[in-house]
Amino acid sequence: MFLSIVIPTYNRLPILKKCLIALEHQQLRQDSQIWDYEVVLVDDGSTDGTLDWLAAHGDQFPHVRSFAQNHAGPAAARNLGVKQAKGEIIIFIDSDLVVTEHFLQSHADALVQAQQRLGCDRLFTYGWVINTCNFEDPTSEPYKITDFSAAYFATGNVAIARKWLLEAGLFDTRFQLYGWEDLELGVRLKQLGLKLIKCPQAVGYHWHPPFSLDQIPRMIDREIQRGRMGVLFYRKHPTWEVRMMIQMTWLHRLLWGILSLGGRLNERTMAPFLQWLIDRGKSQLALEIARIFLNWYNVQGVYAANREIQG
Repeated sequence: MFLSIVIPTYNRLPILKKCLIALEHQQLRQDSQIWDYEVVLVDDGSTDGTLDWLAAHGDQFPHVRSFAQNHAGPAAARNLGVKQAKGEIIIFIDSDLVVTEHFLQSHADALVQAQQRLGCDRLFTYGWVINTCNFEDPTSEPYKITDFSAAYFATGNVAIARKWLLEAGLFDTRFQLYGWEDLELGVRLKQLGLKLIKCPQAVGYHWHPPFSLDQIPRMIDREIQRGRMGVLFYRKHPTWEVRMMIQMTWLHRLLWGILSLGGRLNERTMAPFLQWLIDRGKSQLALEIARIFLNWYNVQGVYAANREIQG
């Protein structure tokens, strides 16, 4: 098989370098089903010198083919990548993911074995994503309970036949803000009868900087964006399952309303405690606690966007 790894990127040059280096150092068995692979990188209007760096260092990345578009979001970038891809199998990862050397081989093995077991190719493989703040050595991070994902289809680490993406209609480019474009496509793939195959051997390490208070305004904005895109998701698929996914239920309003004391526990009132945790080397715990008011902002964003559409 020929694999195309599709990666959208937007202003992530430092970690993108590690991402691409890891993909150039893949170990494939002599009897591997993979006869070759390419990395289809789509720059989504970066302003951090990504394209200049790629032009200057292209000889170091023989597998990479790069494309560029004006900033239009990851859905449009992935669609462009799929359309330009030469492979019959598409692997989606994000540009802040650093994979292990057996990443591609693991996905290929899982695809072949599942197809033999099921007797059909209506399937895709879903690898592990381990979150880490360790920029120098991201692959040293152990798997944690908080890394578990119950998503059916998420583009952080997934391999799927290109034909199914085309049959489902690719990503909806109306999802221009943060969130849900991959899970919405997953609903359409599920309607086609595709089966999710877990592939824990295909490991990617998702890097993000250690949590700090100056990140909070951007995180709040992202939660509000996710709320707006969640309503678009629900308008396309008005089911109870989607309502639960986007937190548009009375249960979520009650839960996060109680936990945040009706919004009184927020980025201002909790800042001293969060900084106290960060100063003691517990930035991950501080982030998990901050999710209380971040989820409250998300739920508020969902209902505000829904009222706006209805009104």
